[in-house]
Amino acid sequence: MAVRKEKNSQSGRGSRIAIAIAVGVLVGCVCAFLHPNGFFASDGPPTQRVLSKSNLQIDSSSCESTERINMLKSDIMSMTEKNAELKRQVRELNKKLRLTEQGKGDAQEQFMVLGEPRKAGPFGTVKALRTNPIVIPDESVNPRLAKILAEVAVRKELIVALANSNVKSMLEVWFTSIKKVGITNYLVVALDDAIEDFCKSNGVPVYKRDPDKGIDAVGRTGGNHVVSGLKFHILREFLQMGYSVLLSDVDIVYLQNPFDYLYRDSDVESMTDGHNNQTAYGYNDVFDEPAMGWARYAHTMRIWVYNSGFFFIRPTIPSIELLDRVAARLARPPSSWDQAVFNEELFFPSHPGYDGLHAAKRTMDFYLFMNSKVLFKTVRKDSKLKKFKPVIVHVNYHPDKLPRMKAVFEFYANGKQDALEPFPDGSDW
Repeated sequence: MAVRKEKNSQSGRGSRIAIAIAVGVLVGCVCAFLHPNGFFASDGPPTQRVLSKSNLQIDSSSCESTERINMLKSDIMSMTEKNAELKRQVRELNKKLRLTEQGKGDAQEQFMVLGEPRKAGPFGTVKALRTNPIVIPDESVNPRLAKILAEVAVRKELIVALANSNVKSMLEVWFTSIKKVGITNYLVVALDDAIEDFCKSNGVPVYKRDPDKGIDAVGRTGGNHVVSGLKFHILREFLQMGYSVLLSDVDIVYLQNPFDYLYRDSDVESMTDGHNNQTAYGYNDVFDEPAMGWARYAHTMRIWVYNSGFFFIRPTIPSIELLDRVAARLARPPSSWDQAVFNEELFFPSHPGYDGLHAAKRTMDFYLFMNSKVLFKTVRKDSKLKKFKPVIVHVNYHPDKLPRMKAVFEFYANGKQDALEPFPDGSDW
């Protein structure tokens, strides 16, 4: 009986194990069917997961690269702007350096004085410096003219005259007198083709400007005063290139070399329309107004104007400013006389609403640089003064210019003593 019970219990235990195994296999099959990729697998296959991660990295890298490029571009632009500003500052410093090195003699001394305070010194020894330093020459403004000037000028100085066909006869007397004296540093600025050809045929240094509609129209047809207004515009290039110019109208007879009589201590050195020491060099003129009683007498300073047809101008900043001011005023209405404007800009002081020109001036000796009033009204009637030989005679006071120019040339150059006698002191009208 005992043996049979033991066998029955072993048989029951084996049946339960078999049932458990069967249930486990069945559950495993169901799970395998429902979750073929396993319980912990992601939704996509492995390859897809790798690609997805790679794309994310690429997208992120692309965004970072674009931002980086934009930042670099911004940095480059900023550095370019800073570089341009530094270059500009370097150019300015180089100009100042060249200007400092360029100053010689009085000009250099003045330049140093402006930057350093100095003691006044003992009474009677103080003297102000008047000479402005010349500009830095810039031949790029007109390379063709620069080449001509290099051949014609002497010590960077020359006589310059503007001429068109209206003054051809006077121009001939003008350059004939210059040649007789032996002056070589002179130049005619031809305002039309006929004058250019005329100068070339007579061996006269000539320069014909590049076409300019506004200037050419005036230059070809304008009279003396109109052409005179052009010179302030045209002369600017000469000064920019570092040349000193003795500007000359063509109604002038040359009897000596004017460069031997210049002081060169001012921006502008000009002949005067004055006819004696007072009118030429200035005087105290008393204005009388009786209604003012005790204060009826008011003292004023008078000086006769500079002649804008003959002046020596140095290549300085005040000189160029003078040309710019005069040219600008003559170019706009109302119509003005160039000589009046020339003197106003030189002499009018600064006052409310106006900044005066800070230019140094010198009046030429009126017996050396003689106007026709002095010659015909005074000199020809004085036996002693008749023996004095001026540097030039400017026929500016008389309208019959050509015959008087020829008479002046005959009297001084050829020794014809009665050449000046037929003419009246003034004009017939």
